[in-house]
Amino acid sequence: MITLETRDNRVEATVFGEFTLADFRAFEEQIEYANRFHGPVRLLLDLRQMISYTIDVAWEELKFTRAHPDAFDRIAILTDDDWLMWIAWIERFFVHAEIRTFTDEDAARAWLDEPATNAAD
Repeated sequence: MITLETRDNRVEATVFGEFTLADFRAFEEQIEYANRFHGPVRLLLDLRQMISYTIDVAWEELKFTRAHPDAFDRIAILTDDDWLMWIAWIERFFVHAEIRTFTDEDAARAWLDEPATNAAD
């Protein structure tokens, strides 16, 4: 199950239990909507209560990130699972966004709230 909240270019998603393909499709729709109307998304993805995900979710996620490499500005992933941290590191090859993993929600939110950095500075 997934809960989603969108405010302007900020999307917050929390996964509970098993992350299914239907959940991921709802997630995709939220990202595409926020991206269309507000530009690159700042995502808070809370996976601390996720128990598992289906293989079709992993495949769909790979297809989505490859098709939308500029959809995100920053992605903060809340997890204490080493495997999910490794997957987040791999994601960096497919999206043009800053991605960080956090175990502390306040730190993740603070990082997402920081102004964008300009590489030309």
